[in-house]
Amino acid sequence: MNLGVGGPLGQARRIVFKVGSALLVDAATGAANKPWLEAFCADAAALRAAGKQVVVVSSGAGALGRRRLGLSGRKITLPEKQAAAAAGQSLLMRAWEEAFEPHGVGVAQILMTRDDTETRRRWLNARATVETLLSLGVVPVVNENDTVATEEIRYGDNDRLAARVGQLAGADLLVLLSDIDGLYTADPRRDPKATHIARVSEITPAIAAMAEGANAAAGVGTGGMATKIAAARIARAAGCATLITLGSRPRPLAAIEDGAAATLIEAAASPAAAYKAWIAGSLAPQGWVTIDAGAVAALKTGKSLLAAGVRAVEGPFEKGDAVRVRDETGREVARGLVRYDSADALRIAGLRSDAIEAELGFTEGPMIHTDDLAVNS
Repeated sequence: MNLGVGGPLGQARRIVFKVGSALLVDAATGAANKPWLEAFCADAAALRAAGKQVVVVSSGAGALGRRRLGLSGRKITLPEKQAAAAAGQSLLMRAWEEAFEPHGVGVAQILMTRDDTETRRRWLNARATVETLLSLGVVPVVNENDTVATEEIRYGDNDRLAARVGQLAGADLLVLLSDIDGLYTADPRRDPKATHIARVSEITPAIAAMAEGANAAAGVGTGGMATKIAAARIARAAGCATLITLGSRPRPLAAIEDGAAATLIEAAASPAAAYKAWIAGSLAPQGWVTIDAGAVAALKTGKSLLAAGVRAVEGPFEKGDAVRVRDETGREVARGLVRYDSADALRIAGLRSDAIEAELGFTEGPMIHTDDLAVNS
């Protein structure tokens, strides 16, 4: 089939796939499940050939590392879990590299923690890395940095991490490959009258109750469907739809395009609109940037705010903080995430872009990029 033409995958521009340990690791051997990986990567390569951008959020390092360190078959301590994750990272990336290599697709590892998705400075840096890798034609493979985790490693973390990555990457679609083909009105393993829910337009209390109750056991380990709905809630607010589907099929992505059972949770808005709404209404501004009339006109046509148009800076603020942007009469014209701290912003105010590096010794580009600006109408 011509993957990526129709269906939810075909309609998306940028897709984040969450792959759990149960799919990636062969339960019998503890090694990477090469047949499944090869089939998945063949489908992912076909999506890329159809013009889609693909990001993978992958579990599996800990499970692979357990086998390498001889820790399988018993309960292990948190330090041993962290050691297993460290030992398994190279095995995990080797598995992804070998599966994508026949298709001429390169991969790059990104290790993230909760701070990387919730601290705006680090969030901007992580987003820039993902954007650069995608622009270079590389598939980012993201995993939680379990080797430095200070809290117990729990199943479900990568569902939420995948949603944060979807938000960070501006993805249109998050695909959670599960051990069940979506959300049901009751547990289908216990209730023969349980009905599969193909589409969810809003995560209502009733939908959340289904996930917490009858569907709670769906999935490997703890959390199950509840963590997937929690992830979908994060993704939905970021303008990213979520698809929950059975991942253990031989060709899970082709099966989606063929109409296999799945639950699609619709996005609340487009990724760009949701992101700008978040900047405009959800963040507490930390300072002011005053700009000239030419810069005001440029912002209204969708341009970035360049240092050359800045007339005054009031802080203090850090790189990644939200700031108000006002014209020379004091009227607020926009809000945005600034790429320089207030001390550096003050030094480069009024400078042309090609003079910034000489002044600071580095450059972060425009004062505020258009993608990070919410301009008042």
